[in-house]
Amino acid sequence: MKISIFLICFLLYCPSAFATIVHSDRIYTYEQMQLDIQKLQETYEGELEVKVIGQSYYGKDIPAIKIGKGKKNVVLIGAHHGREWLTTSLLMVMLENYVRALTSGAKVGPFDSTMLNDVSIWFVPMLNPDGVTIQQQDIPLFFVDQLYLMNEGNANFSRWKANGIGIDLNRQYPAGWKELKGPRIPSYQFYKGKRPLEALETQALTTFIDQIQPSIGVAYHSTGQEIYWKYKNGKYKQRDYSIAEEIAQLTGYKLGKPPKKATGGGFTDWFITMYHRPALTIEICPPMVDRAPPLTSFPEVWKRNRYVGMKLVNKVIELHKSEGQMEK
Repeated sequence: MKISIFLICFLLYCPSAFATIVHSDRIYTYEQMQLDIQKLQETYEGELEVKVIGQSYYGKDIPAIKIGKGKKNVVLIGAHHGREWLTTSLLMVMLENYVRALTSGAKVGPFDSTMLNDVSIWFVPMLNPDGVTIQQQDIPLFFVDQLYLMNEGNANFSRWKANGIGIDLNRQYPAGWKELKGPRIPSYQFYKGKRPLEALETQALTTFIDQIQPSIGVAYHSTGQEIYWKYKNGKYKQRDYSIAEEIAQLTGYKLGKPPKKATGGGFTDWFITMYHRPALTIEICPPMVDRAPPLTSFPEVWKRNRYVGMKLVNKVIELHKSEGQMEK
């Protein structure tokens, strides 16, 4: 009995115990993500759909991976910002665990994995591969001088948030963009660009979102242990609050309270106002300044978030059943 209890606890809280392809105990690079996606496709042949939704400024593919057969879907997005690649690790571990459960008929915690036959999940693990590569200091020599200027003369790029040409991707979306303040030239953070959707990465994502029409959208970020859900939700405010509250209870994160005149520019701001559907920004780690979360934070991050995708699938099923619209 003692051994059984130990194993249950180990499997629940240690992602490496059942994430045999994706490893969260190392710096997670763009190249490693691409290798892991290929291995997952080979291991779970026919269970994953992989789509390249666009390229970064420096020509890196931006992949999206789907599990499930349902026409309705949820989208989970990681690494809008270079220094937030731990969100990529989280989504890749989540992807592997969910597809393994689906193929074996196992549950994911309290959730039946067969729900994925009704509602699919699309993962976009790394929206900003150029920014992640810069933050991890893997920089072509020809580009160092330009980056140096955008990084305020600092040769250490560990605080880098922007994409490869100094645009902050989560300040690029049309909702509230005009009201955003910040740098007027490309920078390691906060530069919103000359116009909304100027960046190739945000163009790719918004086009993809329009194609798949998710019922719920989630953008994962890394600082604050907080969930943001509110931006001009209008008559859907109570519905969206209810979903955010359930995810807050599941993860232990607090619900954010934006000011009455909150500025936008972020993915979830745009998604809510464009589609009038629920969207969440989930900040996975405690507050920290100008740096990536440490690898040691991953076990707690996983413990908090391991059921989020399946919970959202369950919410989509509930929402569409109540509207009489659920179909495979």
